[in-house]
Amino acid sequence: MKEIENIQHKLPSQEIDYLKIAKILLSRWYWIAGAVIFGILAANVYLWYTPKTYATTGTMKFEENKSEISDLVGTMGTPDKGPSKVQTETMVLQSRNVIISAIKDLDYRISFYVVGRVFSRTNELYPKKPLDIQFLKFDTLNFFHDIISFKPVNNSSFLLSYPQSGKQVEKVINYNTPFTIGNMALSIKTPAALLKDVVFQFKFNSPEDFLDRIRGGLHTSEVIRNSNIVSLQQTDSNPQFAADALNAIMTEYLNYDRSQRMQSATQMIDFIDSQLKYLSNQIKGSEKSIENFKQNLKILDVSSAAEAALSKAKDLETQRSLLKIQLIALEQLKTDVIREKNNVTLNFSLEGVVDPQLQNSIIKLDNLLSDKFSSSKTFTDNSQPITDINQQILQIKNTALNNIKVTIGLIQKNIDYIDGQLIPINQQIAQFPVAENDMAGLKRNFEVNDKVYSFLSERKLNAQISRSGILPGATIIDVAQANYSPISPDEHSIRHSAIIFGLLIGFGLIILIRILNPFIYDKETIESLTAIPILGVIRKFTGEIDEYNSQILAISTPKSIFAESVRSVRTNLSFLAADKERKVICVTSDVAGEGKSFVAVNLSSTLSLIDKKVIIIAADLRRSKLHKTFQVPNDVGLSNYLAHQCNAEDIIRHSSQANLDFIVSGPVPPNPSELLHSAKVGELLMFLKTRYEVIMIDTAPIGLVSDAIPLIRLSDINLFVIRSGKSKLYSATVPQRIAHEYNLENTVIVLNSYSEELLHSRYYTTKFTGENYGSRYYYYSDYSGNEGSGYYIDEKTKKWWDIRNWFKS
Repeated sequence: MKEIENIQHKLPSQEIDYLKIAKILLSRWYWIAGAVIFGILAANVYLWYTPKTYATTGTMKFEENKSEISDLVGTMGTPDKGPSKVQTETMVLQSRNVIISAIKDLDYRISFYVVGRVFSRTNELYPKKPLDIQFLKFDTLNFFHDIISFKPVNNSSFLLSYPQSGKQVEKVINYNTPFTIGNMALSIKTPAALLKDVVFQFKFNSPEDFLDRIRGGLHTSEVIRNSNIVSLQQTDSNPQFAADALNAIMTEYLNYDRSQRMQSATQMIDFIDSQLKYLSNQIKGSEKSIENFKQNLKILDVSSAAEAALSKAKDLETQRSLLKIQLIALEQLKTDVIREKNNVTLNFSLEGVVDPQLQNSIIKLDNLLSDKFSSSKTFTDNSQPITDINQQILQIKNTALNNIKVTIGLIQKNIDYIDGQLIPINQQIAQFPVAENDMAGLKRNFEVNDKVYSFLSERKLNAQISRSGILPGATIIDVAQANYSPISPDEHSIRHSAIIFGLLIGFGLIILIRILNPFIYDKETIESLTAIPILGVIRKFTGEIDEYNSQILAISTPKSIFAESVRSVRTNLSFLAADKERKVICVTSDVAGEGKSFVAVNLSSTLSLIDKKVIIIAADLRRSKLHKTFQVPNDVGLSNYLAHQCNAEDIIRHSSQANLDFIVSGPVPPNPSELLHSAKVGELLMFLKTRYEVIMIDTAPIGLVSDAIPLIRLSDINLFVIRSGKSKLYSATVPQRIAHEYNLENTVIVLNSYSEELLHSRYYTTKFTGENYGSRYYYYSDYSGNEGSGYYIDEKTKKWWDIRNWFKS
């Protein structure tokens, strides 16, 4: 555990390089630009195919007066205004009855559409009518509901297409000629303008077809909180239809409101007439009884004392009679509510007696009953819409019946109170002489009935006058105008969101690719994974390379960046095992294909250029390619020597390059690992040291087979090759584990085939500070950005999408 901590302690410190982060993101700017362009295109397609929604508004003012019944009776003192008034009238505005009546005021019977082409939409043409369709037979309850396509054939005929019994029916019909569709008979007149290459669609409608469309788009709100001014908004995909529908709703509401008020007045007058008829008979009888009594007993009038008592009793009896009439009206209302009678109305109301909320409940109940009646034409009794309305009716009925019950109880208490006040007065009258007492009783009955009769007659006259001049309880302040500026979709917001979404997709794709990347691309990644120092970076050769590297690029292209990077590794290599004049260098890697043979050949060739006697040994006895690099046969080589089939002199071959010799691997043996573990390997190395200054051993991949282990332990320097874009992250940890396990010194890493790939580069910068710098790490360059410096042959083809090239001359 302590050794691991020491290794971790030796890792170089790294800091976030924000400039490098920017470079990483900009390295794939075309991904980001492509994602943004895709987002904008997607937004435009969405905006093109998404129907636009338009809104139009109107304003209404509800009058701040008492309810119509209160106006007629003239006795209810609580004004019906404020939030409850607005909420109640809003329910009326949105009721099925009002909306259906408003639809009937529109030109709703036929809807026309123009069919777009490949990239166009199908649009409603309201209020335009491109075709003059004449109905010869039309049943408003049973007609063809599907969409019919119309396409002109020539100046005298057209093609109709529509579904019928699961099939598509097509007919060619002449203009002005009757034809049938389903149970309908109609004809189409010759259009005034010639129609070419235009396809129309049309369908026949009932008012109920537009109900959900209008009700779903109708919204109401108070202009000012708790005010009596309401703003109405109608939204629809057709701005003209929205304006026409809203104006029709406001107009129809006024008609509905006036009709309801007149109906209330008529019911009140009928109720008063019935009460007057009864009182008229009572008054006539009382008057005749008084005359007969006076004639028989010769009494002219009662005394002043009796007159005072009679006056008090008369007032109380009048109040009692009016309360009795109020009870009759409430009982009639209760019966109507229970029976769910349409146009329920309270026909008589006394000030301070009837609960004001009762009238609101009655209005709501009337609206729900109207909706139920209208819905019953379309839905069955067990359908969900009818069930929902019945549930609401039940709630309103219970509320209204509770209010009626409470009001009846209050009236009954008032009657009992009046009866209690009449008891002492009746006792006082009973003490008068018999004749005077009888006369007072007759006169009291007459005057009470006469006063009630006069009261009701006055109310009837007021009701008749008011009915003749009834106006709606609201006023249209602003009519709706067609607004051709859509409220949705919000083009600016959608395009702005598309750009942001595109940026997120572009940046997210870069981050995702980096997260999913399992390979090593730069030296900073290696430095973050292992404490083994990097000896140098060998640049990727961008030119043509044959399969076996027979050119030996470090020699054939001496002015390339690749050759310079190999020479940099050569220079740093001289600092390793500096105390030894003869060095054995072992070159290995984790897996095949990482370029260890390529590095060994090119590094050996550069060493030979500085008058070093160098020999390369192809120690990969399984898949060596060194003989193909030097273009020699592989019949006699290392495997023959290790198998005691020849001596060392027999396997040494000379290359065309001075100071550079090589030993090929020889035929593939059946036991390569055992041969490499034999003592003959040590003997060969001892012999070669007497003749060469550098012995470069190209071994098998250490991550695949164990053949390289004995060679590594015999070497002075171990070069572990990691190939940029090929070696996985795990490979960087292998040399440290090998060095720790076998106590190896002078183990270093060479990053091979490096080319700047910002997308996968690490966004940290290594900081070499303290005692580690100079002793554990070597100076080297990755030569990034130096291609056009003039010191090297520019092997790199400039790419149009590399934004850095735009700023270079």
